[in-house]
Amino acid sequence: MAKTTRATLALQKAGIPFTVATYDYDPGAERVGLQAADALGEDPGRVLKTLMAEVDGRPVCVVVPSDREVGMKRLAAAFGAKSAQMMRPADAERLTGYHVGGISPFGQKRRVPTAIEETALALPYVYINGGQRGLQVRLAPGDARRALDAIAAALVA
Repeated sequence: MAKTTRATLALQKAGIPFTVATYDYDPGAERVGLQAADALGEDPGRVLKTLMAEVDGRPVCVVVPSDREVGMKRLAAAFGAKSAQMMRPADAERLTGYHVGGISPFGQKRRVPTAIEETALALPYVYINGGQRGLQVRLAPGDARRALDAIAAALVA
């Protein structure tokens, strides 16, 4: 497994300190984020999942704890929109340049507005996908927010 991805390169370029953690990715896992948390021996609330969605038809990136679900009304409100829905996996792959299960908010092919769950910012560190299945980056949530120029909002239902 390569430990250098577009995501890790983007973090390096931004001067964001991080470490890399790898684990055995299970393609059959029902919930990839929870499987990652279990494999890393971390609390699922500390392992953030990256989701791609559309608000009023515009693409956005959403970063939330792996054990929580995004509230679509909350997501729409965070971006001042009327509606939100999850993006189809094929569209997410095309937009980000990453494969589902390895989508990172960092180093996406096309940068889109990003929101991070505000409660995650209170944690000393979080794990976020590093741009490859089975690869996570560990970093301070405030650094992640800065690197993504993300808004912080109450996104989980």
